[in-house]
Amino acid sequence: MNKKSKMDVNSVTGIVLAFVAIIGGQFLEGGHVGSLLQTAAFLIVMGGTVGAVLLQSPVKVFVNGVKMARWVFYPPENSPPNLIKQVVNWSNISRKEGLLALESYIPATIDPFSKKGLQLLADGSTPEKLREVLEIDILALETHQRQSARIWEAAGGYAPTIGILGAVLGLIHVMENLSDPSLLGNGIAVAFVATIYGVGLANLIFLPISNKLKNIINEHVVMQEMMVDGFVAIANGENPRLIESRLKGYYI
Repeated sequence: MNKKSKMDVNSVTGIVLAFVAIIGGQFLEGGHVGSLLQTAAFLIVMGGTVGAVLLQSPVKVFVNGVKMARWVFYPPENSPPNLIKQVVNWSNISRKEGLLALESYIPATIDPFSKKGLQLLADGSTPEKLREVLEIDILALETHQRQSARIWEAAGGYAPTIGILGAVLGLIHVMENLSDPSLLGNGIAVAFVATIYGVGLANLIFLPISNKLKNIINEHVVMQEMMVDGFVAIANGENPRLIESRLKGYYI
């Protein structure tokens, strides 16, 4: 991925609006925020969900998935016009000075994928071999990133069930203390709030993060496929203006 861009305002607005709506609705109904704050319920839902996700995921995948969550608010910067301009510039250089001249531009290239494409061009790789090598890289990276993003989807699936488990535990606590009315309230609160936490975290946090990451990965794959087409066109010696026109078809 390229360097991080500025904060995604849509993500911030969405999560703030969701929580304001829920807390505001609770307030309008005569409730108070404190009734939604139950440490026991939170520990049951979060601990159970994280444990279940860890059980199904390799540690490396889990850690990478957690790190990827920052993309929801600071997505990697993908600028198709800038990439196309760069490819067209490389095409002009190769037509004037030959493919080997591109080797001098490799050190200044930050993106590893672009750097590899330039190196393959400078090495005189055939268009078929160049496409084959780069598409393997795209598939490997996409597979790794999608596996990491799925931990959030898994969390969204487990959280509501763990919330129900918390509710059952709370009701068990209630049944054990029927003779002591002073303990009933806390048990009932844990029961209902655990369900709220499970459903709320799944639908307001985990699943939206998963879907956002999938969209970001899709965009990145499209940009890389565009770069592959550009590199192959350069290897074929196509006209820079024709290359530019073709690559613009990748975005609207």
